[in-house]
Amino acid sequence: MNSEKIVCPVDKTLNLINKKWSIQIIRDLFFGKKHFKEFKEDNPKLSNKVLSNCLKELEENGLIEKVVVNTTPVTTEYYLTEYGKSMNKVIYELAMFTLHDENDNSYSDETRNALKESFKKTLEIED
Repeated sequence: MNSEKIVCPVDKTLNLINKKWSIQIIRDLFFGKKHFKEFKEDNPKLSNKVLSNCLKELEENGLIEKVVVNTTPVTTEYYLTEYGKSMNKVIYELAMFTLHDENDNSYSDETRNALKESFKKTLEIED
């Protein structure tokens, strides 16, 4: 008899990205941010401690890679791993969830279409 406990794949995925800022950090990495301070530019409520912990957890979960660059002064850069890049469709669908909402008047049709195309291009989503 198989005693393996089956864990829901949705639960497993959410456990990988369960910190409050994880999805935003992954999104930012798709859009080119890679230095600690760059993550904070658009997220002023994000504290250094929370960001540091979140980056560490994403690295431990294999979604991002931390690279120390031998410059003066030494800099640290963050990149998505191939595993992290595989979240492109998840990030895309999260964005499309509200962009498809016809009752949401937050965006003009022009802005809505521009955002769709921007996410599609950046996340390398094919039709």
